[in-house]
Amino acid sequence: MGLLDSVVGALAGGPSGGNNALLETVMKLINNPQTGGLAGLIQSFQQGGLGDVVNSWVSTGANQPVSPEQIQNVLGNSQLQGLAAQLGVSPEQASGNLAELLPQLVDKLTPNGQVPQGDDLMAQGLDLLKGKLFG
Repeated sequence: MGLLDSVVGALAGGPSGGNNALLETVMKLINNPQTGGLAGLIQSFQQGGLGDVVNSWVSTGANQPVSPEQIQNVLGNSQLQGLAAQLGVSPEQASGNLAELLPQLVDKLTPNGQVPQGDDLMAQGLDLLKGKLFG
């Protein structure tokens, strides 16, 4: 079983469509070349004053929590509203869901405490996720 297969299985939490939609949307956010992918997302948190928090997700230690308000501050209203629209939820609900999922997802995608290089890993994750959604 590959790394991203494990990530998708661990985070999807079963056959629930809502979890899969959330996970797919977050994977798109992490894979977005306009924001720099996973490394860009991590940098956004560092620049937003949450370096210690996001570094805990990447490291091999315990993950520090993040609040929905902190998610909103880092992503900004525009990006958060776009994610909420994709999920069919309010921006507040989207930021709450991201606050729960992002620490786990970043942690799973950086198992050795290092950010993977290149887009192949993210593309593979999206392919696996699509297979679970539409397979």
